[in-house]
This record gives sequence, C-alpha cells and structure tokens, in this order.
Amino acid sequence: MHPTMFDTPVIRPLLRAISVITLRLAGWKVEGEIPADLKKCVMIAAPHTSNWDLPFTLMIAFVMKAPIYWMGKDSIFRPPFRHLMMWMGGLPIDRSKANNMVQASIDEMNASEQMFLIVPPEGTRSKVDKWKTGFYHIAHGADVPILMGFLDFERKRGGFLGTFTTTGNADADIALIRSHYAGISGKKSSQFSQ
Repeated sequence: MHPTMFDTPVIRPLLRAISVITLRLAGWKVEGEIPADLKKCVMIAAPHTSNWDLPFTLMIAFVMKAPIYWMGKDSIFRPPFRHLMMWMGGLPIDRSKANNMVQASIDEMNASEQMFLIVPPEGTRSKVDKWKTGFYHIAHGADVPILMGFLDFERKRGGFLGTFTTTGNADADIALIRSHYAGISGKKSSQFSQ
C-alpha cells in the first residue's frame, strides 16, 4: 500500500498531539481499545451520515494509533486534492463501474503485514435500510476480524465497540454487528437506521 500520514515520521506524533487536543477542546471522548495483537482488520465506521465523519475518524485513529486506510468515492480524489487524500490514507472507489473491489481488497490484505481497512457499511452518507456486504466479504475472505468503529455525535464519543469474527453466515452476522450500534447517533441521526 502507499505511504500515509499514519506512517510518516515526525508528522505522525505531531498530528496525534493535534488530534488529542482538538477532540478534548471539542468535548469528545475516545472509548474502547484495539487489541494489542491486531495487525489486520476490516474496520467499519458507522454511522456514516456526514462529511464530518472523516475528520473525526482520522483524529480518533491518531489517538488510538490505528494505521488506517479508508475507502472513499473517487470524486474527492480529483486534482488538486488527489495526493493529499491518498496521503491521508484514502483509497479511491469508482462506484459507477462494476469492479471486483472485494477480491482486490482481500488480495491487498493478504499481501500486507499490517492493514486496518475502513469500509463504511452503508456505502453512502444517505439513509439506507440495508448495509452493503462488501466489508463483510472482505473480512471473511481475508480471514481477518471486523473492528467495529463508531462515532456518536449526540454523546460526543467515538472509538471501538470491539472485534467481530465472521462465521460465513453474512445475514446473521451483519444483524448481530448492527445490534451493537443501537443507540448511537450520527451527525445526521435521521439518516442512520439500526
């Protein structure tokens, strides 16, 4: 994978300090933890209802020392911001084309020694009633756990709800994962259905 701000010497500790201070001044608290031995995972970030989700997710990742990559729609990777977004850990996704992103992600995960890949399960900031299954199939195919990340704008909390190991029964597993998000409010809470 390409280098990011999460593995850039000097910048990484500086951005972590800025993240800690910014979250504290904004009244946010970080909850949960990342298992010390976790080197690879698919991290879901829910609810995804606002453009504000990205900066808060990045700050929480710095606080928790999570070296993340995140998937985003390709339109935010256009010049002049492409290199900046890539350096921030972004991976452009062209949602208009049918491509095998799941298998490509599995292959990348298998080739990497360490990788936290963020995939928003809703696939969009708009309200959806059913989560997309790509995150699940990437985790199951790569045999890595799902790290359940969250942002609760109502309580000003963000962090991790724990890890989940897939069983192969996507419908049952996703229903169980979604149950962990009961009571969590996104920035636009009406756009998140649990």
